[in-house]
Amino acid sequence: MTPLRDAALIAQIDNLTVPYGQIALWSLGQAGFVLKGGHTIAYIDPYLSNSVEDIGGPPRRFPIPVDPALITHAQVILATHEHLDHTDAATLAPLLAASPAAVLVASLQGRRIALDAGIPDHRIITPRLGERFAIGDLACTATPAAHYEYEVDADGHSRWMGFIIECNGVTIYHSGDTIIFPELLEALRGRSIDIALLPINGRDFFREREQIIGNLWPTEAIELAKAIDARVLIGIHNDLFAGNRVSPGMLFDELDRRAPFMRCHLLQPGELYVYAG
Repeated sequence: MTPLRDAALIAQIDNLTVPYGQIALWSLGQAGFVLKGGHTIAYIDPYLSNSVEDIGGPPRRFPIPVDPALITHAQVILATHEHLDHTDAATLAPLLAASPAAVLVASLQGRRIALDAGIPDHRIITPRLGERFAIGDLACTATPAAHYEYEVDADGHSRWMGFIIECNGVTIYHSGDTIIFPELLEALRGRSIDIALLPINGRDFFREREQIIGNLWPTEAIELAKAIDARVLIGIHNDLFAGNRVSPGMLFDELDRRAPFMRCHLLQPGELYVYAG
């Protein structure tokens, strides 16, 4: 079945009923997702343009799933860090214009991108690490990330972030772009995580030589999901650019060795996944 796009995807999001104790996720590709629980709709790291290619970077491997100007229902947009495929002015400006009640949660660096794109300051939240805040029926806590360095200022604002998102009785952890480091493990200790959204595209000398900053390897994503006792692992950040990915089979090969009974999924752009405990 071909995943939905544009107006058809928007209609599915709007029309889907998500009872308490459940959450619906739609992949937007790369690290991007739409999240719906009850009447709450949030977007995480939406990259819905060709901005990377426009500045000389690689092209997409798949079409843009939805025109951001069609998104009128967003209540919150979460942006983990300032890299273009996570905080994209060409996505955020039309999205926030079409969803006038939405707020953007971003790093200080992401805030500057948004301001330069004409997004008003009062619509931007810049959280400190460990700070829990609520937007409507959604609660969110900023967690540490390192891409590759752990960069936090004196006020507790991190250049790289993940988010623990509590919505509709379900808890989702979106790590952002990261490797594993002690502060990350400490921040997640004792949390009850239903779904872990973790990058699996890895890193290596040859990509780093081309200034491509990497992420967790599939093995590390599985071990992190085990360490935080996540109920479901969804691998992310491995589909958009041909030169910055690994074989998806690596995830399932390592899963068979390390956690054969862990629930694990990879989603196609536009694909719906419903978690019901």
